[in-house]
Amino acid sequence: MSPHFAQRMEKVEPSAIKELLALGADPSIISFGGGYPDASLFPAAQLEQVFRDVIRAPGGAAMQYAPSDGLPRLREQIAALMVNDGTPCRPEDVLVLQGSQQGLDFAAKMLVDPGDVIVTEDPTFLGALIAFNPSQPAYVAIPMDADGMRTDALEVALKANPRARMIYTVPDFQNPTGVTLSLERRKHLIALANQYDVIVLEDTPYRHIRFAGETLPTLKSLDTQGRVIHLGSFSKVLVPGLRIGWAVAAPALLEKMALLKVAADTQTSTLNMAATSLFLDRFDLTAHIDLLRRSYRHKKEVMLDAIRQHFPQDVTVTDPEGGLFTWASFPAGFDATAFMRDVALPLARVAYVPGATFFPVDEQPNHARINYSAQSEDRIREGIAALGKALRQAGPV
Repeated sequence: MSPHFAQRMEKVEPSAIKELLALGADPSIISFGGGYPDASLFPAAQLEQVFRDVIRAPGGAAMQYAPSDGLPRLREQIAALMVNDGTPCRPEDVLVLQGSQQGLDFAAKMLVDPGDVIVTEDPTFLGALIAFNPSQPAYVAIPMDADGMRTDALEVALKANPRARMIYTVPDFQNPTGVTLSLERRKHLIALANQYDVIVLEDTPYRHIRFAGETLPTLKSLDTQGRVIHLGSFSKVLVPGLRIGWAVAAPALLEKMALLKVAADTQTSTLNMAATSLFLDRFDLTAHIDLLRRSYRHKKEVMLDAIRQHFPQDVTVTDPEGGLFTWASFPAGFDATAFMRDVALPLARVAYVPGATFFPVDEQPNHARINYSAQSEDRIREGIAALGKALRQAGPV
C-alpha cells in the first residue's frame, strides 16, 4: 500500500531526539531528559480515595458522558484558581482540555492557515512546534535574554510580517530555558499584540512552581482587548496522568476552541475531571504546591552546585526562579546531540535533551535542556558528576 498523505503531514515527523531519549528508559541511565515532576511527591493516597469515591457515587455520574466544555464544578474551581492568581475569570470563560497540549493544537487549527506566521521565543517549547506544524505555519523566532523574549525584536518582527497570526510564549520559567518574562516586557508584548492585531497564546504549565522572586501578572490579566488565550494545567502541580488542562479566552475564541474539542475527542475524561474536582474540594492544593516548591528549589540548588563543581567553566546554565529546567549553553561548535549519542549515554550513562530542535528556524546545536525535578538528590549529584567528567575528558571543542 502507498497511501497518499495530505500536505500537512510533511512537517509531522518523529523528533530527532526520540530514539536517543528512548534509551533513557534504561534504569541504569540517569535521565535529566523528560519534563517529569517528582513521582515520589504525587498525592497517591488522596487520589486513590477520591477515585474510589467518585466511582462509587450513586448514579455513576463520573463514568458517564459529560459536557464537552467540562464539568461545571471543575470549571468553577479553575475560574477561582485564576481569580486567586489575579486574573479575572468566570466559569463560562473556561474550557477543560485533555492537557494544555490540546490547547496548543486547537489554537493553531483555529488561527493559522498554511504560510501564516507564528511568532515564538527562540528557543521555544518543542511540544508546541509539534502541535503547530500540521497547520503548516512559517515561524519567526524572537531572541531571548535574562528577561525573556526581547520585545524590541518582537516589534520589528511584527512590523515586517503582516501575516503574523499568533505570538506563542511561555512567560513563566520558560521551557526550555527557565527564563521569566519581565513585567515591562509583558506590558510591551500586550501593547504590540493590540497594535498589530495578533492573538497571544500564553502557555503557563509551570507558573505555580515559583520558588524565588516576585510573582508577575499573567498576560491574560493584562489583556485589554480579549486577544490572549491562556493555557493552564494540573500536570505539574497535581499529576500529569490525569491529563487535565484548561483554556481561558474571550467568548469568540473559546467558542471556536470548544467546537474543535467536540471534533477532537467529544470531551475530556469524566472520571478524571470528577476526581480532580473532588480533590480540589477535599484537599489543600496550595499546601501541596508549597511542598513541590520547597523540593524543586532544593533540587535546583543541588544541580547548579554540582554543575559549578563538575562542568568545564566555559559551560553556562540558567538559574531559574521556578519550573523544572535549567538550560545549558556550551561553546560554539559543540554538538550536544552527537555528544549525548556518542559519549553521555554509552559512557557516562546520562541523558538530557539536546537543544537544537527547540529552535524553530535556525537550529543551534550547542545547548541542552536539563531537568532537575524528576531525579533524587543523590542521582542528581551522581549524574552531573558523570556528565561533567565526560565533558572534561572530551576536551575543548
